[in-house]
Amino acid sequence: MEALNSISNSSCSFYLLALLLLFANAVILANAETHNHQFVVQETPVKRLCKTQNSITVNGQLPGPTLEVNNGDTLVINVVNKARYNVTIHWHGVRQMRTGWADGPEFITQCPIRPGGSYTYKFTIQGQEGTLWWHAHSSWLRATVYGALVIRPKEGDSYPFTKPKRETPILLGEWWDANPIDVVRQATKTGASPNVSDAYTINGQPGDLYNCSSKDTVIVPVDSGETNLLRVINAALNQQLFFTVANHKLTVVGADASYVKPFTTSVLMLGPGQTTDVLITADQPPARYYIAARAYASAQGAPFDNTTTTAILEYKTAPCPAKGVSAKPVVPTLPAFNDTATATNFTSSFRSFKKVQVPTDIDESLFVTVGLGLNKCPSGASSQNCQGPNGTRFTASMNNVSFVLPSNFSLLQAHQQGIPGVFTTDFPVAPPVKFDYTGNVSQSLWQPLSGTKVYKLKYGATVQVVLQGTSIFTAENHPIHLHGYDFYIVAEGFGNFNPKTDTAKFNLVDPPLRNTASLPVKGWSVIRFVADNPGVWIMHCHLDVHIGWGLAMAFIVDNGVGQLESLEHPPPDLPVC
Repeated sequence: MEALNSISNSSCSFYLLALLLLFANAVILANAETHNHQFVVQETPVKRLCKTQNSITVNGQLPGPTLEVNNGDTLVINVVNKARYNVTIHWHGVRQMRTGWADGPEFITQCPIRPGGSYTYKFTIQGQEGTLWWHAHSSWLRATVYGALVIRPKEGDSYPFTKPKRETPILLGEWWDANPIDVVRQATKTGASPNVSDAYTINGQPGDLYNCSSKDTVIVPVDSGETNLLRVINAALNQQLFFTVANHKLTVVGADASYVKPFTTSVLMLGPGQTTDVLITADQPPARYYIAARAYASAQGAPFDNTTTTAILEYKTAPCPAKGVSAKPVVPTLPAFNDTATATNFTSSFRSFKKVQVPTDIDESLFVTVGLGLNKCPSGASSQNCQGPNGTRFTASMNNVSFVLPSNFSLLQAHQQGIPGVFTTDFPVAPPVKFDYTGNVSQSLWQPLSGTKVYKLKYGATVQVVLQGTSIFTAENHPIHLHGYDFYIVAEGFGNFNPKTDTAKFNLVDPPLRNTASLPVKGWSVIRFVADNPGVWIMHCHLDVHIGWGLAMAFIVDNGVGQLESLEHPPPDLPVC
């Protein structure tokens, strides 16, 4: 009888537990909101650096609207294209679980939204908190089409640090005194490097070190003693950036919408695509202090924009200057443009907030070389079309394959509908030829093959990718971004990756979870993830000049078992090519 009572009690307990779990889930779902937005992509007169030009913007704003949500919320964004160019919008770093059709990279997960067309992106934020962002993923439109995506904890949850008094998105951008689409089209025509930008910007403004920019310099107000959260986003097109605030320490608490073990620094380094959340305490004498950013330029001899963008951290109790006198902000010290030691010290300081479940039994192991190259001038081409070094055309590749975007279908459509001839599944698991990757590379290896090659993964596979930088033509730091996934960066280092000795450096306890890795100049990074999101996901360098040259590949992740492990059906308004 006692045994029967025991069984009966345990059944009741199990039933009550199930009811409680259902109730808890219902409460979470009830608190989750759906946010509806309309993004109108249009030409807008924008004045910067003394000159007004028509720029492509969202809703007439530069940067575009900041989207604010809680973890668990759903976003429904109707994008209307009133511009003269094709456009797509990518929600950078959003996992897009089963909603690959909403990811946004042109010809990867969708055909572009044509001028006059529209498309509604719908997706849910799942298990992510912190700062992400959104941007155009079509040609160079993201030079002006971008904005912040702020994800706060679920209602009832809190930050793992003391709630700051206020929060400020800081979007670092790049500005051309020209139409960015014309800049990249000219470079594509000539085969040479595109013109570098004329300015960097903070929240769309260059700052008072540039001509005609003083009165629009961004002011970030603070009260003495308060702690603020700066959500720093590198939205620049082609440049890694150092970032600092004069005389203030920055406590890093998050990156790419994941919390990290807090650490304090005076300077950040962000590659394009990366976000870093920092706490800053107004603990200095009341005054005005420059917030500043300038290039980390790791490619030896390559041209870059060497200007500095500024905003001003202004204490509200700062003494007012005498009439007609301007109070000069305190000037910060920024690292040298080529200060790789500072960049490395920063990127290697990241740890996950607590112990994490890193994949250890690896099903798929890839070794992927990353770098630039030069194509010989095509026979019959004019010298005007071959203005790269020694009459060549610039190119870039992964494992000696220069990625070519399809044009008649997106890769996701071709995969889902079984359309032949759009891609091949023979992306190499390792470079076809082994060489001294970071040493002197034979010129016979400078010219890659071209192709739309993907790598197939079974649902649930554990994946390790060794990203190996190369010295083909020139070595530099590459921000490598993987769509549809966060990944653990288990190690990074310089020189050629050595599996016999470098595996001892792997952090399998608390490595950082990122969506964009800074691949060190003449070095390597090792990333790991579980392929639990079906679809087609591009991995590419987030320097837009490099993705245009072919520094990309794509993973196809098969459906798993049942609806919850399968890609959703395409929406009815999916654009056609």
